[in-house]
Amino acid sequence: MVNLEAAGLTDVGQVRTSNEDAFGYCVEEGVFALCDGMGGAAAGEVASRIAVDTLINQLCAADSHENRRKVLEEAIASANQIVHARAEREAALHGMGTTLVAVAIGGDRALVGHVGDSRCYLYRRGELSRLTHDHSLVDEQVRLGQLTQDEADHSPLRNVITRAIGTQTSVSADIAELALEPDDILLLCSDGLTKELSDDRIEAMLADDGDLDGLCGRLIDAAKAAGGHDNVTAVLAKVRTPNKSVS
Repeated sequence: MVNLEAAGLTDVGQVRTSNEDAFGYCVEEGVFALCDGMGGAAAGEVASRIAVDTLINQLCAADSHENRRKVLEEAIASANQIVHARAEREAALHGMGTTLVAVAIGGDRALVGHVGDSRCYLYRRGELSRLTHDHSLVDEQVRLGQLTQDEADHSPLRNVITRAIGTQTSVSADIAELALEPDDILLLCSDGLTKELSDDRIEAMLADDGDLDGLCGRLIDAAKAAGGHDNVTAVLAKVRTPNKSVS
């Protein structure tokens, strides 16, 4: 597997009183996950933490020779099943759910799976590209040509997602694959980041060749300065250049 370094940070933002985002990763296994929960009271926090822990544990426990795509699909299905079962079992958690974006790296290839509107980006050679499309009402309207991206960004319906972990007995995740190159950076983030910062702004900030912890902090601080209307979370995974030490 490629040599990686990683960092992650989450913040409640400027408006919310609780944080329903969760993230986790295991650099040695090349596994990264981020979730943005939803539901009344503390339900969103419960959903996002269950989903992250389930996915990380299942992927890290898998045999390295197993089909990585199948393992990721099964881990997402397990997260959905466990969140849904918990919501059905406890009245206070009824209706809870969460978005999910995950990366599973094997060799020099990365699988990116997602449900909902949390995103994964690739920063390569100075350019940012989005690897996921939102499972949201307005994003689907953009893809169908019914809305421009600017109209979608300002729509009152932009928070309406069309898929989530745990809200139904089963869920369909989108999974994409890409080959990794030295110095690639993968950014996993909740919509608390992308609703405050444009892709161009994120790209410019990722051009800073500083440490990943500091970069996560600067991304979150910028989102908060822009309004911080939601919880905001960023996870960065960077492919190290061969024989390059971590500063």
